[in-house]
Amino acid sequence: MCNNYRLHVPANQIAAPFRDAGRTLVFPSGLPNLARADYRIGDAAPIVTQGSEGPQLTMTPWAWKSPTGRPVFNFRSDGRSFANSTRCLIPADGFYEFTEPKVQGRKTKWLFTMVDQPWFWIAGIVNDGAFAMLTTEPGPDIAPYHDRQIVLLPPGAGVHWLDLSAAEDLILQPSPAGSLTVQKVWPEAP
Repeated sequence: MCNNYRLHVPANQIAAPFRDAGRTLVFPSGLPNLARADYRIGDAAPIVTQGSEGPQLTMTPWAWKSPTGRPVFNFRSDGRSFANSTRCLIPADGFYEFTEPKVQGRKTKWLFTMVDQPWFWIAGIVNDGAFAMLTTEPGPDIAPYHDRQIVLLPPGAGVHWLDLSAAEDLILQPSPAGSLTVQKVWPEAP
């Protein structure tokens, strides 16, 4: 499942969907450096939550510890309600999946991006001061690579997740066919 993603989007682009909805995205700890080729489990990463002043972007660790001590970085959304949870939006412009066979001890690495969108949101929740990405059944673009997928939202749809202004079962859906592009990034073609 998704344990690696990237973000090369400036803060003003991340703030734009909120401006369009008549809201202001605030940065309680100041404007962080968001651009990064690889966010991995355990890294502090930018997320947007609903704060007392409105939507706020904070740097938050990715993955909380389960009772067994293992990191919870992905969380199944199927059949659950998150109305009483702290919901978050994770900005990204690409995410990676890894498949067999291994080459030189590493799995093949695939980059997924959203068609016709320079970036997107990943729906998530916050627990114990850390966040996890929500997963669902895979859409047709992901199914050949993995049996689950993270919940992806175009930039303008993120506000619906934060305030649940749309039904959860409509938000927490697999991506439709043709909405994602995929590119093999490792190993590189000879």
